[in-house]
Amino acid sequence: MKIRLENLKLSLDVPQEALLQAAAKKLNLKGQQIGDLKIRKKSLDARKKQDLKFVYTIDAELPDQVATKILHKHLPGVSKVEEALPPKLVRGDKQLAVPPIVIGAGPSGLFAALKLALLGYKPLVLERGKKVAERRKDITEFWTTGKLDLDSNMQFGEGGAGTYSDGKLTTRSKDPKVAEVLEYLVEAGAPPEITYIQKPHLGTDKLEKIVANLGAKITSLGGQIFFQAKVTDLIINHNRLEAIEVNQQYELPAQLVVLATGHSARDVFELLAKREVTLETKPFAMGVRIEHQQSFINKAQYGDFAEHPSLGAADYKLTYQSKQYQRGAYSFCMCPGGYVVACSSEKNTVVTNGMSEYARDSGLANSALVVTISPDDFPSPGPLGGIAFQRQWERKAFQLGGSNYHAPGQTVEDFLQDRPSSSLEGKVKPTYRPGLNPANLRESLPKEVGEVLQEALVDFNQKIKGFAQEDAVLTGVETRTSSPVRIVRSKDCTAHDHIGIYPVGEGAGYAGGIVSAAVDGLRAAEAIITNYGLPQKQHQLNFFADK
Repeated sequence: MKIRLENLKLSLDVPQEALLQAAAKKLNLKGQQIGDLKIRKKSLDARKKQDLKFVYTIDAELPDQVATKILHKHLPGVSKVEEALPPKLVRGDKQLAVPPIVIGAGPSGLFAALKLALLGYKPLVLERGKKVAERRKDITEFWTTGKLDLDSNMQFGEGGAGTYSDGKLTTRSKDPKVAEVLEYLVEAGAPPEITYIQKPHLGTDKLEKIVANLGAKITSLGGQIFFQAKVTDLIINHNRLEAIEVNQQYELPAQLVVLATGHSARDVFELLAKREVTLETKPFAMGVRIEHQQSFINKAQYGDFAEHPSLGAADYKLTYQSKQYQRGAYSFCMCPGGYVVACSSEKNTVVTNGMSEYARDSGLANSALVVTISPDDFPSPGPLGGIAFQRQWERKAFQLGGSNYHAPGQTVEDFLQDRPSSSLEGKVKPTYRPGLNPANLRESLPKEVGEVLQEALVDFNQKIKGFAQEDAVLTGVETRTSSPVRIVRSKDCTAHDHIGIYPVGEGAGYAGGIVSAAVDGLRAAEAIITNYGLPQKQHQLNFFADK
């Protein structure tokens, strides 16, 4: 019988192997009485800076008689493990003429395709960008020379925007599919620890390999993936999908599509509006990236344990509410030991984000500091008003940075004084490439956003003493925190009043991160599986010589 033990604590210097002894002590047993032991959760208790501890939840296999006696004692933090089998998917009976098409190879698209492939549906995946290895070359060239490929960049290509990020796998979702996503990632090459540590992450270096492995798994199961295959139109008749246009040249019959195009595929939103698919505005947040020395963040969070080898790079999470402006501000997508990166996907715009490798060892910590934006702020009515708002400030940042894809940068001291920086040569050496142009970032932000950020920096400086240090560096602008548009869908995951279109993930407005997007992709795939039988024939694809 399996029993669960919660709140087992080990000091930082105690090896993880000591969990067996800790469990035996808690249960008043000998170590050899405990069989298989599996870690379910590992977190850090940093409330007392002088006494940091790791806290574990484990499952232990015990002989039935021993386990029964222990459970009768009602020890705190000890319970029987109730393992519920996942519900079995039963294929539906609606006829499916050709395999489902998945548009987009980000987390939601890949996991939708993987689930469909595992159940025998042989999906066709169309991705506007390139394979991850070629995509990396295009991104590096952009960072080096400023030459932007509009379809192969930080937003588009195999793995989606999440591939070039810190690879955080934290989510607030309690959906059982979260565990399923993590197991698929481990199978594709992720370290097993992601299934139990409190704040799992993968880093770009591991994600590049993992997404390629996920694609290989899909194709091994009979699915097909085509790159540089941009969907340029949806042929809809009486609110029912009939076909799609690819690269403005080829028309492909389509009965079902999983629309997983991400929050930066603005041309897709425009296409959906043109085809009268129901869209609605959605709030998001925008702001800047802040960089500190990682050693400063480690000291602030871990005290005397700052450089302990068991801890790694520290993170933080900060929030603030402005009474004057009735807006929230918060840190977002914090990247310990990472880099601030150029993420433009349209000409003459500057967009920033954060990225880390798995080791998180750049020596600098960065995070977005963002302020809430509501549809009332948008310059034009209608569901695409948020896109117009984002473009407006991304273009201003481009101009302020020198009109060469350099970003505007500013020290925190100068930002608080509302004056342009003349130099960024302090202790913090900014990581953004192609480079920074010293400026006044307020010129690339709405007035209210700049004012709330000033208030927030003062507040954050009280919560983490020194956070607003004079030579911390701000880089602008961060606008792609989430989609400003939601594709309205019904309970069966289909677009409202449209048959055959399944909008999913961050771009559709139903997810916020790698794991939640992947879960949403699984959800749409299961909706298809439980409604439709296996496809009667394969797609006849004669227009791509290269997969």
